[in-house]
Amino acid sequence: MATPQPDAVEPANKETETGLRYVTNDDGLDQSQSMDKLIANAKAATEKEHTMTLMQGVRLYPKAVFWSMLISTCIVMEGYDICLVSNFFAFPAFNRKYGVQISDGSYQVPARWQAALGNGATVGEIIGLFINGYVSERFGYRFTILACLAMVSAFTAIFFTAQNVQTLLAGEILCGIPWGVFQTLTITYASEVCPVALRGYLTCYVNMCWGIGQLIGVGVIKAMLNRDDQWAYRIPYGLQWMWPLPLAIGVFFAPESPWWLVRKGRAEDAKKSLLRLTSQNRETDFNANETVAMMVHTAALEENITRGSNYWDCFKGTDLRRTEIVCMVWAIQNLSGNSFSNYSTYFLQQAGLDASTSYSFAMGQYAINIAGVFGAWGLMTLGVGRRSLYLFGLCGLCAMLFIMGFLGLVPAAHREQGALATGSMMIIWALFYQLSVGTVCYSLVSELSTRRLQIKTVVLGRNLYNVVAIITGVLTPYMLNPSAWNWSNYAGFFWAGICFCCIIYTYFRVPEPRGRTFAELDMLFEKKVNARKFASTEVDVFEEDVDKGIAVTYKEVVQPHEKADAVYA
Repeated sequence: MATPQPDAVEPANKETETGLRYVTNDDGLDQSQSMDKLIANAKAATEKEHTMTLMQGVRLYPKAVFWSMLISTCIVMEGYDICLVSNFFAFPAFNRKYGVQISDGSYQVPARWQAALGNGATVGEIIGLFINGYVSERFGYRFTILACLAMVSAFTAIFFTAQNVQTLLAGEILCGIPWGVFQTLTITYASEVCPVALRGYLTCYVNMCWGIGQLIGVGVIKAMLNRDDQWAYRIPYGLQWMWPLPLAIGVFFAPESPWWLVRKGRAEDAKKSLLRLTSQNRETDFNANETVAMMVHTAALEENITRGSNYWDCFKGTDLRRTEIVCMVWAIQNLSGNSFSNYSTYFLQQAGLDASTSYSFAMGQYAINIAGVFGAWGLMTLGVGRRSLYLFGLCGLCAMLFIMGFLGLVPAAHREQGALATGSMMIIWALFYQLSVGTVCYSLVSELSTRRLQIKTVVLGRNLYNVVAIITGVLTPYMLNPSAWNWSNYAGFFWAGICFCCIIYTYFRVPEPRGRTFAELDMLFEKKVNARKFASTEVDVFEEDVDKGIAVTYKEVVQPHEKADAVYA
């Protein structure tokens, strides 16, 4: 039986810029007593998060796992379309429609339009990301995602009816706006609806969604190879309509992020959201009041450290370091050779393989993208840290790129064998990438940013990723196109050199967030702990004086009901 909602704190309490209210008194309790109760609850919740195992987290938060995976599936749409763009360049029917005839009689989309189409979505994503930094923080995650799903449905019509390459470019830019929102909102939602024990797994799942979308995309294109009419490329574009409606129905019923609700001063709503995210048949001593108190304490701690909540504040104080790391961790995904890999089908055809075989290699590569996430989960379960996976993964990628470069020295008489060897190395490269950089990046960016500025920090990081993607997206077609620079395998040497620089940066700058609560990470950055010492440094977040920043809307967070167990059973 539900209990009545507790009364709100009187309006006389001072409001902060985030909409939270400072506690002044609580039915006879003075402020220090109220603070003691809230901090005691926050300590209890923090201790439970530290001792929670993976299976305990799954049993307690099965609904959070479901909702997080559902919302992360929005990324499948982006992975599907981005895959279509790069792989259509090796598609005969597409080239005849949108390309030009070259000297040997075949058709090719010119390098300048390959670069434009490959970067069109990225330009739209940059716009969408900046919009997301304001809209999602004001209106909430669910509303923002629903609006973006509607936009995707509308803009897909542009692809389906495009009669020239210019119209395709317009469709890429417009669709990029909602895709940019999905890129960051899915990660922040996953990190905020689950405990520490599940955080790495659910944020890394976002990368699996990329792989699923890419695998479906290549599979659809391969199935269309035997068609010689306009439907060979219109059907793959039209299949994008299968995603938005079922996803919108699911998102409509999903609970809002409890962290977002706490930031908005809606602690009681945050508690209700937590109850929707957790199991009704709990085998642990879970208490929603304690968990909300931990969120309130973390919000107060961050308010002491970070006074503002706009983009400019991401570059002030300790948040400057956090923003730099998040930006670089994401940019390294492209700097480590990812754009080279995205053109694998086109590259393999230029290296000497037929269209069907090159698409088979691409399907194997994208299947490994999915399997790699399971591998990364397994390594994290064995206790391997995010920093270690990221660093050693880069070392493996660098070695693979050098090998692909040396395969360019294979004599012309053995061109096909060299191409097969290159395709095999690309699959091994994809495995290393998905076991490390491609997957762990999503966990790092969600954990290393402060809750107060998380959306904006992740937006800045993803936008640097997109800027780097534009640069590499311009360079790569020229490197591989036979009518341009025609570097072929030698492009591997270029990316190997860039990847080596990324290894140096990661060793000195990227810290280890595994097993830390958000408040503990805040303190480690505030104390300017060396990145290599994050894992071994002890911190006590409750030593800090946050009384002036403790902000709650409902007194139940400070003074839990004596019969709370009846409410949460």
